[in-house]
Amino acid sequence: MGGVLRAESLWVETFTGLRLGRFERLVRVVRERGGNGPGGGRPWCLPLADRVLLVAVYYRTNLTMRQLAPLFGISPATVCRVIRRLGPLLAIEPAPRPAADVDRLWIVDGTLVPVRDRTVAASSRTYRFSANVQVIIDADSRLVIASARPAPGNKADAHAWRESDLPAIAAGTTVIADGAYLGTGLIVPHRRRAGRPLLRGQEEDNTEHRRVRARVEHTFAPMKNWKILRDCRQKGDGLHHAVQGVATMHNLAMTG
Repeated sequence: MGGVLRAESLWVETFTGLRLGRFERLVRVVRERGGNGPGGGRPWCLPLADRVLLVAVYYRTNLTMRQLAPLFGISPATVCRVIRRLGPLLAIEPAPRPAADVDRLWIVDGTLVPVRDRTVAASSRTYRFSANVQVIIDADSRLVIASARPAPGNKADAHAWRESDLPAIAAGTTVIADGAYLGTGLIVPHRRRAGRPLLRGQEEDNTEHRRVRARVEHTFAPMKNWKILRDCRQKGDGLHHAVQGVATMHNLAMTG
């Protein structure tokens, strides 16, 4: 059975939003991480570039494995094996430690991702079973620095932040967040007290804070174009791998 999609410029740019050169860089990273090795079963029937494209198409379209199979000319079982094998290898690179003499500003926020696996999710304010994913971005470049493992969707952002590995990653860097992170040591807006209006300088600080913090929302919007982040059917670590892979491809698209 012959497939339709191949790692060619037309399909790569259509389904990943990456120029072919950036996609080839992604394939090179996956190869360096051992993605071209045996998968523990039969030899791969697709070259590595096509397999990376398959994972990208899955994340972008959220098609089922039964729907993806004829597009690549393989069986649904092989689609599943490719996604399980390569999904973790698309993970975002660890954030470099900021130089002491460089003033960097990072922004953190949490986003709710609907997920079918109820061992990962919980009923949240959206009345759906969701997971809370904490993400740090660079305020200047709007590139994703790191993302935490998903927490249940009913967990407050401050608790999800404290229980993640992000505080260690952000140590020594200025990080801003919204009012939900009060008491975490991050830079949050001034809080209005009952009967005590904010001072003019505090109002101005909050206005500037909102202007800068909006950049994280402007990062979540294009990331949610990858439909796996609108309704994730993966179990276990599948959502974590999907968020990491989408973050990697988002960063490549932004630097392209």
